Amino acid sequence: MNGYIDIAISYSIKIIGAIAIFIIGKWIAKLLTNLFRKGLEKSNTDATLIKFLGDLIYFGLLVLVIIAALGTLGVNTTSFAAIIGAAGLAVGLALQANFSNFGAGVVILFLRPFKVGDFVEAGGATGVVEAIGIFNTTIKTGDNRIIIVPNSNIIGGNIVNYSAKPIRRIDLVIGVGYEDDLKLVKSTLEEILNNHPKILKDPAPAVALAELADSSVNFNVRPWVKSEDYWGVRSELLETIKAEFDAKGINIPYPQMDIHLNQKAA
Repeated sequence: MNGYIDIAISYSIKIIGAIAIFIIGKWIAKLLTNLFRKGLEKSNTDATLIKFLGDLIYFGLLVLVIIAALGTLGVNTTSFAAIIGAAGLAVGLALQANFSNFGAGVVILFLRPFKVGDFVEAGGATGVVEAIGIFNTTIKTGDNRIIIVPNSNIIGGNIVNYSAKPIRRIDLVIGVGYEDDLKLVKSTLEEILNNHPKILKDPAPAVALAELADSSVNFNVRPWVKSEDYWGVRSELLETIKAEFDAKGINIPYPQMDIHLNQKAA
């Protein structure tokens, strides 16, 4: 009877110790996770990334606490840890592509090459960023299609962010005929740019002769506008230039070829 009592007391102490380790360890895991989350919040890290990393750290610490509690009960935790490691390796190999997307998502959320609402060209898609997730990014195209792009595709290629700067330059190449008055053409283009209300004065717009091409004399027309006004102003400029050129008799030539026939007497 005394032997049974000793065994019962011994196991009771182990059980109480395991429960105490689990409760205290769980509390410490929550504390460390909350401190980690607050640190990320102070650095303005994305909320999605904070939640994901916080949960990942918490469950990782919780697994260590459970292993420690089982060790107190006398369970061989070496084999238990080996099983967890093998399972983790198998899951890692099965989800290799997802981990690649996850790593790319972390890079995007930390480096912030773009944000929700930006107009970008990334991962083979062009449009407005609607959502940035851990594994993929959602982009809405101009014709209202939704494209879900894996984050690894975005990080693996070039990223063009058209909304990163508050102003953009419109680059137009306007061709006129060789017979037209170049001074009249240049003054007309400058007048159009100066009269448009949405074209910025600083930086100043520029009009310059670009090249003497095969079928036309080309001018570079380069005004600066606010990023949100880019497409609207570009369209209005092309329409105004065509109307003004027609009114002043300035030709906008199209590619053509002169063919000369040499006839020989029979």
